[in-house]
Amino acid sequence: MQKVFIAGAGCTPVREHYERGLLDLALAALGDALDTIPASRVGALYVGNTLGDLGADQGQLGAYIADAAGMAGCEAVRVEAAGASGGAALRQGYLAVASGQHELVVVLGVEKVTDKLDAHLQTAQALGLHGEIEAAHGLTTTGAWALLMQRYLYEHGVAAEAFAPFAVNAHANAVANPNALYRFPISRAKWAGAAPVAAPLNMLDCPTLADGAAAVVLVSEALARRWEAPAVQILGSAAATTTVALAQRADLLALEAAARSGAQALAQAGLSRADIDVLELSDPHGITAVLALEALGYAERGAGTRLAAEIGRAGRLPLAIGGGMKARGDVGGAIGVYQIVELVQHLRSSEAQVALAQCLGGSGSTAVTHILSRA
Repeated sequence: MQKVFIAGAGCTPVREHYERGLLDLALAALGDALDTIPASRVGALYVGNTLGDLGADQGQLGAYIADAAGMAGCEAVRVEAAGASGGAALRQGYLAVASGQHELVVVLGVEKVTDKLDAHLQTAQALGLHGEIEAAHGLTTTGAWALLMQRYLYEHGVAAEAFAPFAVNAHANAVANPNALYRFPISRAKWAGAAPVAAPLNMLDCPTLADGAAAVVLVSEALARRWEAPAVQILGSAAATTTVALAQRADLLALEAAARSGAQALAQAGLSRADIDVLELSDPHGITAVLALEALGYAERGAGTRLAAEIGRAGRLPLAIGGGMKARGDVGGAIGVYQIVELVQHLRSSEAQVALAQCLGGSGSTAVTHILSRA
């Protein structure tokens, strides 16, 4: 296996882009990431997308986007794993370069959803749950995380307000991110007074599904040496799954796929949790971030909310540096690629050396983890 580097990264702002279509967003992100690289040099295009069929009325996104981007003829496929689609697409790109199959590939995450009614989008998002056991009975993705939060409060005796710092931190970080959807701070008091959505989740503990596209260029070590901009290396890449339906899990509050993929990626990188300088997690709600942090071993079971004082930019575990899903916006299957774009920018412009990115599909049934290092 050869080393894999990220040589280019770019994204569109996360917005309700009523005036732009999926293809327009995709081409903008690709142009930003490729910069001066001719599209004809791209060996493969991997598209992370969850809602294209129902959100943008478009399937077969690989060929559709490759043709419009001037990459016609190259290998081009859509990769789907619910909210982990972007991370899964990145893993496919990583494997393509690491195996020597391609020297240069592009990974794109894109969603276009705001032209559809909310009920339609709720149905589309619920496809990431178990169709017969959960979605058919009206359970939504937000509802699933609300059930997990209710169980967490009951099992560990934690107050709902203990999760507020995760949303507060996300909004504080989004203020400086021009690509974020919500660039304003919130307070714990404002969080506590927000209207309920699916108890115990409230309006300020839930993200907004929005439009956006992000792309990264992956290259071999030989090509990375020719780049003027500093490349970022992918040290570890791992994916894992667990039971889709909550009712079939032996332990509701153990995100087994998150734990497994995180451990495998760190082992591949030859690193430990102590080596990580900054994290990006799937964090549509505080409960999701807390369970992921516990799964990764940063806190004992039931103690994840105690990390609230350490997740700020100046803390031991900087989290959601671009605003996370809560304030940057929920871009569905593109989440995993947005995470990488933000981490690449951070590694290039700060003293941070190593970053961990993890994205989840559904209620944690799929997890993909990547470890990045400033080269």
